[in-house]
Amino acid sequence: MARRNSVKIALVDSGLGLLAAAAAVHRLRPDADLVLSSDPDGMPWGPRTPQDLSARALDCARAAAAHRPDALIVACNTASVHALPALRAELEPVLPVIGTVPAIKPAAAGGGPVAIWATPATTGSPYQRALIRDFADGVRVAEVACPGLADAVQRADLRAVRDAVADAASRTPRGVRAVVLGCTHYELVSEHIRAALGPAGTPPPALYGSAGAVAAQALRRIGADPAPGAAPTGTLTVLLSGREAALPAEALAYPEGGALVTTPAGVALG
Repeated sequence: MARRNSVKIALVDSGLGLLAAAAAVHRLRPDADLVLSSDPDGMPWGPRTPQDLSARALDCARAAAAHRPDALIVACNTASVHALPALRAELEPVLPVIGTVPAIKPAAAGGGPVAIWATPATTGSPYQRALIRDFADGVRVAEVACPGLADAVQRADLRAVRDAVADAASRTPRGVRAVVLGCTHYELVSEHIRAALGPAGTPPPALYGSAGAVAAQALRRIGADPAPGAAPTGTLTVLLSGREAALPAEALAYPEGGALVTTPAGVALG
C-alpha cells in the first residue's frame, strides 16, 4: 500500500466524547485535517433505540463524508455497538470506518482485579459482558455504572463531574489494578478520575482509554505513517447536527479541545 502524505480524518459522536480521539489523531499527525461531526440536536444517544441511534449516527457520518475524509472514526462506544454495521454497509469500502471498543483486553492483560467504568446503559449489557468473557476470562472484573458523568462532561460542569466521579469511585472496589474508561467522554476527565481513585498519596490504578489505539488504527487503515513532529498545519471543520459551526465553548474547557484550535505558536486552525 502506498503511504499517504496528506491525511483527513473524520470523527463521529453524539457530543464531546470525540475530542479525546481527535486530540490523539492530532498528536500523531499535527498536519492532519480533522472533521468533527456531533449531534447536539439528538444527544444523548444512549437512551435511544438501536434503530434511532443508528439513524442519528448515519446522519452525522453522511455529513462528515461530504467533506471527503480518508477515514471515519466512530468515537463512541454505544454507537460502535449499535450503528457500526449500518455505517460500514453504507460507507465502506470507499470510506474506512473504525469503531471504538473499551480497552478491556489491554487492561486485563496484566491480571486483575479490573474495574470498568461505563454509562448505566452499557454497564451489565450483553455487549460488555461479551467483551469481559472474550478478553478478561479468569480476571476479576467489577462493572461500575457512572450515572450523570457523561452528561456532566458534556456540559463542562466541573462540580457535577467531581460529584459523579466521587460517587463512582466510592463504588469501585478497593485494590483494583486497572480501570477501563468505557465511555469516550470519561477520557476528558481522566485526571479527576485518577485523583479520586488514588487519594491521600496512594498510587491510583492505571487508567485505560481507547483514544490512542483508535487514532493509530485509523492511520494504519489508510496507510498513513505517524508524524508527531510534523508542522501543525491541519484544518478543523466542526459539524453540529450537520451544520458547520465553531467548536462549542464547552470543548475549550478541556486540553483536548484547546489542542485542536491552536497550534503551539498560537495560530488558529481552520
